[in-house]
Amino acid sequence: MKRLSALCLIAAFCLAQPACAETRMLCLTVLDASSGEALVDIGPACDERVTPASTFKLAISLMGFDAGILKSPDEPRLAFKQGYVDWRPEWRQATTPATWMRDSVVWYSQRMMEKLGRERVKHDLAAFDYGNQNIAGVAGEGDGLTTAWLGNSLQISPREQAAFMRRIAGRELPVSEHAYEATATLVSYGVKGDGWQVYGKTGAGLPRGADGRPLRGRPYGWFVGWATKGDRTVAFAKLIQDSQRQSVAPGFRARDALFEELFVRGGPLG
Repeated sequence: MKRLSALCLIAAFCLAQPACAETRMLCLTVLDASSGEALVDIGPACDERVTPASTFKLAISLMGFDAGILKSPDEPRLAFKQGYVDWRPEWRQATTPATWMRDSVVWYSQRMMEKLGRERVKHDLAAFDYGNQNIAGVAGEGDGLTTAWLGNSLQISPREQAAFMRRIAGRELPVSEHAYEATATLVSYGVKGDGWQVYGKTGAGLPRGADGRPLRGRPYGWFVGWATKGDRTVAFAKLIQDSQRQSVAPGFRARDALFEELFVRGGPLG
């Protein structure tokens, strides 16, 4: 109860401040990776499935390295081509697995999904027990194989994300040791706070209104992953939502807030 109360106070403080007034914390859930015990579980939407957005790169990485399509942090290096998704300037250049994950390059994810193929992806998502496992896509919005995680048909809840992270941390998924090791290398944040080695991925995506159209300016922000300190490992998922567009992406703010909430000395993890 002490841990839960501490996080409630943090959440209440944030919501009371002008800088946080446009952001709602939908869920923060943290699991002990060994026992599965919920160390923190707060928020009104921990079971609500939403788009995984770029957090889906963790699943793509595991599938890609396991299949031998991804080789190392530097290979394969793919050239950018006209017609690829290029929302951000840093996407308009050759990309490696390391820069794909660092810069969250959508077109590289799409090429990996094409190489994996629909049947392999469906099989692996079922084995991962990943959310609703739906890569059919939304009618009229392209092939679900290359769009499903982009505010489209694939959805996952914060508790499901944390359970998936726990299975990655415990190496309980049917993928190779190389897939685990290489993925951890790509998503390492180094040591944070009071000595925690953190691995994770941000993500941001739009919800849909009653008419099925994306709700601009109201993005979700994710940060999901796992962390180790000594003989302890925890898995976590945080989901926030903005009520209007802000200058810093919501996934980055979810990440930075979680670093301060969880991994500091005297925080809810002790």
